[in-house]
Amino acid sequence: MKIKPIALLCAAVVGCTGAMPISSHAQPDKVKVKVIATGLENPRGLRFSPEGVLYVAEAGLGGDLSTTPDQCMQVPGPVGPYTGGFTSRISKFDSRWVRTTVADGLPSNMTNPISGGFLTGVADLAFIGNRLYALMAGAGCSHGLLNTVNGVFRVEDQTLNLVANLSAYQQTHPVEHPNPPDFEPDGTWFSMVRLGDAMYAIEPNHGELDKITASGEISRVSDISASEGHIVPTSVVFHDGDFYFGNLGLFPIVPGSSNVYKLNPRTGKITVFASGFTTVEGIDFDQKGDLYVLDSMTNPGLPMPTEAGSGTIVRVNRWGGTDTVLTGLSFPSAMIFGPDGKLYVSNLGYAAPPGVGEIWQIELK
Repeated sequence: MKIKPIALLCAAVVGCTGAMPISSHAQPDKVKVKVIATGLENPRGLRFSPEGVLYVAEAGLGGDLSTTPDQCMQVPGPVGPYTGGFTSRISKFDSRWVRTTVADGLPSNMTNPISGGFLTGVADLAFIGNRLYALMAGAGCSHGLLNTVNGVFRVEDQTLNLVANLSAYQQTHPVEHPNPPDFEPDGTWFSMVRLGDAMYAIEPNHGELDKITASGEISRVSDISASEGHIVPTSVVFHDGDFYFGNLGLFPIVPGSSNVYKLNPRTGKITVFASGFTTVEGIDFDQKGDLYVLDSMTNPGLPMPTEAGSGTIVRVNRWGGTDTVLTGLSFPSAMIFGPDGKLYVSNLGYAAPPGVGEIWQIELK
């Protein structure tokens, strides 16, 4: 299963006015929580510039454009067919958390409303030096947007310039074990990490990790599907010489069935690093080497409005012990440590009505 739409979302979540009250969910002895940004359109990947400026990928609101089977292979129902538009954007925030648009009018798509209207657009961001790159997940003919592609783009002068065409790469380099009933011809790219002058992007629907150089060369790092099957890998980071990634798993949700995996880039071997999670959509390590895991939903069954407030952050220390850092997040979609040592989380990042997305700042005590 790909990352399926949250067939629901804010209609039953506090009247779509935002997250549930922080004070009733935060663990006061462990964290201090502040909502630093509101009014976002399905916020996803977060990235800090070398100067410490926060940039946010926003998936957008989709649109009414569509394509036909005569034009390209479509996404199978009930998730397909998609409709799309150009409503995704990239934002940045100053020291007072005032938002500025870096680029907008970017591809955004939405699944069939029958399946909940899940939205994708710009998925994640990375810096190589002072140059910003964007990972696009909301484009492609199969997503309702003719003459567009998913890929890695260089952001310059409020426009996106194609560096690497990941739509074409996936179509010519299939993984070993795709899932035909739930197949995305253009992929559903989720997150990206930079190493040196290259970026490494993970794709959940096909199950792969690929390397993209700044000059546009693409190569397969790992066909995750070959050894792990259709586990829906999501967030990827690089730590102490190895890649780590979490997985969403399949629906219906089974609490405790998702893992964080370790991928050795030298041997290609994948092992379970930490287990007992539910719907992992963000991971990151702190400066001490402790792992933090973001579970977007933790209740069993199909995603429902009752999942609002069930998002959690769990810490896994270097000796394998775990403790819950924070509960009460609603459909969070990404997490990253900032240069200040604080955690930043995209909240209300899925299938949300206009303008309800948030960024939470979490100060650990």
